[in-house]
Amino acid sequence: MLLAIDAGNTNIVFALYDGDKMRAQWRAVTQVSRTADEYAVWLSQLLALESLSFADLKEAIIATVVPAALFDLRALCSNYLKCEPMIVGDPALDMGMKANVDRPQSVGADRLCNTVAAHASYRGAVIVVDFGTATNFDIVAENGDFDGSVIAPGANLSIEALHQAAALLPRVTIQRAQTVIGRDTVPSMQSGVYWGYVGLIDGLISRIKAEYGKPMTVVATGGLANLFRPDIPAIEHIDPDLTMRGLMLIHARNVPKNNRA
Repeated sequence: MLLAIDAGNTNIVFALYDGDKMRAQWRAVTQVSRTADEYAVWLSQLLALESLSFADLKEAIIATVVPAALFDLRALCSNYLKCEPMIVGDPALDMGMKANVDRPQSVGADRLCNTVAAHASYRGAVIVVDFGTATNFDIVAENGDFDGSVIAPGANLSIEALHQAAALLPRVTIQRAQTVIGRDTVPSMQSGVYWGYVGLIDGLISRIKAEYGKPMTVVATGGLANLFRPDIPAIEHIDPDLTMRGLMLIHARNVPKNNRA
């Protein structure tokens, strides 16, 4: 069984794959101070809920955009799974695609995973809108290559910045504002973030399509995708497991044929 780990700026996601089928998925807050042993205690309890143990996990793959988290995640795999994990970004790894950008090494590992999974799941060129700490618009070419991107601040990051920068603005949750014009501070902030991001996302999708000049499928992933989709008809698919599926596909591509089940 494969343990796939995606360490983002906000959360770390762990998923178990039995072949190409996801068996379970768990999420933890990203804390670079957490040790391999702490991960192991947490993960062992969750595995037990699935009637599994570390002995059932034979292989692992890690994608991270938080370099400081990699040491202990690698140690978790080495010490408890008794395997050396694949690391997305390792030049020796066959990704089955390339990044058509000025500095390919600067593309986040999670975005490479999204690219691989999007190409495997959808026909033609794809725009992947990833609602994370940043809101990424990643372009996947018809041949599966990463073909550029747009990066905007994430909605949660923007609303936190409002609170931090303005003494009289409270910290509020993001939710769909029923009216655009607010009659108090909180609904006014919620409207600005929600409807502002609707406009930002819709506008950028339209501009990307016009500039790219080819039909494109729009796929959204990330925690806020379901919140925004009803007001953004351009989003055609919600794919919450896109990154983890990309990790599974990359691992499968790099497992020696004689080791595959």
